[in-house]
Amino acid sequence: MADEVVEAPVAPVDAALEAIRSLAGVTAVKREHGALVVAVDPGALLELCAKLRDEHGFAQVMDICGVDWPERPSRFEIVYNLLSVTRNSRLRLVVATDEKTAVPSVSALWKSATWWEREIWDLFGVAFDGLEDHRRILTDYNFEGNPLRKDFPLTGYVEVRYDEERKAVIYEDVKLTQEFRNFDFLSPWEGMTTLPGDEKAHGGDQKHG
Repeated sequence: MADEVVEAPVAPVDAALEAIRSLAGVTAVKREHGALVVAVDPGALLELCAKLRDEHGFAQVMDICGVDWPERPSRFEIVYNLLSVTRNSRLRLVVATDEKTAVPSVSALWKSATWWEREIWDLFGVAFDGLEDHRRILTDYNFEGNPLRKDFPLTGYVEVRYDEERKAVIYEDVKLTQEFRNFDFLSPWEGMTTLPGDEKAHGGDQKHG
């Protein structure tokens, strides 16, 4: 009797994923923890976001944030977290850029995006083409550098204080009163390799007279 051929089960088609994959500007798409993760060509970002909002139900942008990968030529990723309430679905757009190339602003599509794009501009130094308000939002207007870049020093470059003699707020270069140290936050018990009384254990095999 010939062996019966057992066919492997066919994975169900992810209709939502395939619909997103077919959109112009999408370079890669996958699912992570139930959410769609979509890599996007920066030049197609605005058109794609408009389609996702108007045709695919992703009416809300919940968050926009940045990620720094210093070893990559396009070291920054701008991440857009979109939500569709009607479809109970989340989608994450990822756009890569370098230190000099601006990313199209989506503030005309979602007004709330202005705040997040300003935050990214402030903390990472990534500019947004079409953003009307390029001002720092978390650091001071005279702050130097971008604190969330992974090459930014932990101490910063300048410090600010109020000078009583000048009656004004002044900026000065950071001066460390001692060498920068990394502290060990282990408790004393975790850091100890021997405890008082351990010396008695080594003589415990001696017979009592």
